[in-house]
Amino acid sequence: MSDHPSKGKPTDQPGVVLREHVYDGIEEYDQKLPNWWLFTLYITIVFFVIYWFLYYQMGWFRSDYDRIDTKIAAIDQKRDEQLEKILATLDNDSLWAMSQDPDQVKAGHEIFSGKCSPCHAEDLSATGPAGPLPGVPLNDKEWIHGGEPMNVFNTITNGSPNLASGMIPWKTQMSPTDIAKVAAFVMNHHEKGEEIIKVESKFANMPGMPAAAPVAAPAADQTPAPAATPKPEANATPAPAAAPAADQTPAPAATPKPAADATPAPAKAPAPAPAEGAAPPAPPKKP
Repeated sequence: MSDHPSKGKPTDQPGVVLREHVYDGIEEYDQKLPNWWLFTLYITIVFFVIYWFLYYQMGWFRSDYDRIDTKIAAIDQKRDEQLEKILATLDNDSLWAMSQDPDQVKAGHEIFSGKCSPCHAEDLSATGPAGPLPGVPLNDKEWIHGGEPMNVFNTITNGSPNLASGMIPWKTQMSPTDIAKVAAFVMNHHEKGEEIIKVESKFANMPGMPAAAPVAAPAADQTPAPAATPKPEANATPAPAAAPAADQTPAPAATPKPAADATPAPAKAPAPAPAEGAAPPAPPKKP
């Protein structure tokens, strides 16, 4: 047993030695930790200090995040170089030629089915079993961003500009070669030289869309409205003024007429007055 158990100093006695105190059935050895355990602890402390200095202070090591960022940057650079190389030789004629190549069309169809058909439908009609899909039809003559093969290629690459239609730039998920194959598959449903009808997006006039046309239209309609308001007021002013004047004038004019008719009736009464100062009239002679 340790000579000073209260101070916690372990004993040097060999074998298993237990201290006298017990806590909830837990007993304590009265011996030193094994040397292998102590050396392991000391080594880990030294390793942490060296690792912290080299990794966080000197920057000699890179984390997994740094390696992933480096690989992504390399992939983006390679994709950009490939895109520039393809665009140097890619044009409408080459895409039309690809649209007539069965192998290119088949490859484009496979990519289209996996990435584009949820919005544009498998048959490019933008209509599913339950109704219209979010995308626009690609099998008709109406185009929002142009119906030439290079227009289709650029729209797939960069997405829908200035429209919140949900068309993302696919250049981050597809290589330029795959985009060209998808464009060839789409153009396989069209004829070279066919009519191209320019239309607006169906999302352009929806509330919350960034299009400016719907906002300017009400302002133009509200400007003439105040100009037309005073005209009815000017016409309405003389109308009430003429109505009471015409109605009030004949009303008092009719009142004196009955008074004029009543005056001659008493005027016949004073006719016998001259008979008092004169001889009575001679009676009429009999025949």
